[in-house]
Amino acid sequence: MTDQPAVQVDFWFDPLCPWAWITSRWMLEVAKVRPVAPRWHVMSLAVLNEGRDELSEEYKQALEKAWGPVRVCAAAQQKFGQDVVLPLYTAIGTQFHDKKAERDRAAIEAALTEAGLPAELADAMQSTEYDDAVRASHADGIERVGVEVGTPVISVGGASIFGPVITPIPRGEQAGKLWDGVLLCLQTPGFFELKRSRTAPPIFD
Repeated sequence: MTDQPAVQVDFWFDPLCPWAWITSRWMLEVAKVRPVAPRWHVMSLAVLNEGRDELSEEYKQALEKAWGPVRVCAAAQQKFGQDVVLPLYTAIGTQFHDKKAERDRAAIEAALTEAGLPAELADAMQSTEYDDAVRASHADGIERVGVEVGTPVISVGGASIFGPVITPIPRGEQAGKLWDGVLLCLQTPGFFELKRSRTAPPIFD
């Protein structure tokens, strides 16, 4: 990595999303080889999909479980500060995506313990106390890219984009090269979209 000052990269995630999880792990790889400093924010698939009747019943059931994890992240941030968001997200994502744990209180409590946070923060899963904070963070992210996309959202230097959606996790200089390309897109006036159909499931290794 060069001695350039680190550039802040804002990253919005929903802990439930496997694609955001892979992109977040890529972002951590980028931070090892490029001068970037990620800052982590919650967004909510449940909020994003409110009122969408065309969703499958299976996806609607999944969204019913989406509120709990983001509420816990918001509660942890309010009580213990911004610096706890990444370790908590990492712990929750490890439970959900790597260990294939149920999206339940036991997994959240295990994640809180792993992140060095009080297990009773899991009470926020069933509370609406932090919903305004979740909605505000979600709006801050999604308003940068438009409601027709989802998680993750990344923003740097006043430019924002949904994605990248990738699998498996790029490592080392491969991660850095992908970042160089994403940054070029972000810095190109009028750039909106690159897309192709997914042909592989999320790979977490």
